[in-house]
Amino acid sequence: MQPGPYNAITDVPGVLVGQVERTDPPYLTGTTVVYFPGTAVAGVDVRGGAPGTRETDLLDPVNSNPGVNAIVLSGGSAYGLDTAAGVMSWLETRGEGVRVGPGDHDVVPIVPAAVIFDLGRGGAFTARPTADWGRDAIAAATDGPVAQGNHGAGAGARVGALKGGTGTASVVLEDGTTVAALAIVNAVGSAVTPSGRLYGEPSALAEEFGVLNTPTESAPTAPAVPGMNTVIAVVATDAPLDKPAAKRLAMIAHDGLARAIDPVHTLLDGDSIFGVSTGTAPKLTVTDPTALARLEAVFAAGARSLTRAVVHAVLAAESANTLLSYRDTYPSAFPG
Repeated sequence: MQPGPYNAITDVPGVLVGQVERTDPPYLTGTTVVYFPGTAVAGVDVRGGAPGTRETDLLDPVNSNPGVNAIVLSGGSAYGLDTAAGVMSWLETRGEGVRVGPGDHDVVPIVPAAVIFDLGRGGAFTARPTADWGRDAIAAATDGPVAQGNHGAGAGARVGALKGGTGTASVVLEDGTTVAALAIVNAVGSAVTPSGRLYGEPSALAEEFGVLNTPTESAPTAPAVPGMNTVIAVVATDAPLDKPAAKRLAMIAHDGLARAIDPVHTLLDGDSIFGVSTGTAPKLTVTDPTALARLEAVFAAGARSLTRAVVHAVLAAESANTLLSYRDTYPSAFPG
């Protein structure tokens, strides 16, 4: 197996990503929008003890909603949920959403969202995303490379005692199916082992993390009082999943999170993962015995892609304000 052309969630056909961020004081926050121009089947699994979400009930397999137009990942804690309104407004002007009337714009866009806590990390509690940030992010969405580290919703992220960020990864399976993840890494737990290595390193494909050494520097001091955090992510595939299978994709992806961060799912995290399928062929369902082998391959690839995305987020992060990056904390990990 190899990563896709961009090693990003945009390697999945039908997935676009747009991001905005501000890192000029007193800001240190941003918004990431995952946009599905042709809509997508989606599920969600929330395991953190302090989630901030919107429209997740619609994704329950027992509910009638057939798909989503976009998923918003944002900084700003619960205030950041306003960004979804900007995304809805942009989609409405294009007539994208559930049709509820005869007019060209008589639609209700379906835009689930999840947020991280990054309030005040740039210096001011009120320096946070607004609806305009969501509108600008989806307007900038492309199917090209995805900026990682201090971009989008990862701009103000923290993981343990280090700077967190945005990360993404993809894989193309032997049958041609693409599976990928995009994560906003903002965890109470650490992505770094006591020896300074990254928990997720063994998940690498094709030496994608480069050569990393065991660092000689001492570990940074953990915050005396854990902050409010959260890892939020989208795991996507072009395998044609129905809603229960998309939910299962999200559920198993949490295994990948647990391989990259320790601990996860704390009472101060809101860990939430969306599972998404853009495939339009006859749907694979968890109740079909003939589909199980393919489904299990997709689920396992989703979990591993999320582990890899977390590592990319940590490696790409840059020091900001009082948060030091992994590279600045452990320079001896990088040869030369």
